[in-house]
Amino acid sequence: MPLPPFIEALAERDPKFYRAVKAVAETAMAPGALDAKTKTLITLALDAAHGASEGVAVLAKQARELGASEEEIREALRLAYFVAGNGVLAAGGAAYR
Repeated sequence: MPLPPFIEALAERDPKFYRAVKAVAETAMAPGALDAKTKTLITLALDAAHGASEGVAVLAKQARELGASEEEIREALRLAYFVAGNGVLAAGGAAYR
């Protein structure tokens, strides 16, 4: 999985930190209990929840290349909205205390 350009930019700006960030990314995305497609869908949902639209576009393309269906992408995005939206509902409840 290629690293985002803002991480790759660290290679010149701060090589030592780049190596550390790259190692974390490689560890997180390495084969394990979750397959590559599932990990990509999770990162897609997280980027969506954080408003990283460019990341969402890149990750959706990668997910499709890994065999994700449009329905799987839709479900990941629905989960992102559900979890992110629940924070608003929970915090909004403070208005009624």
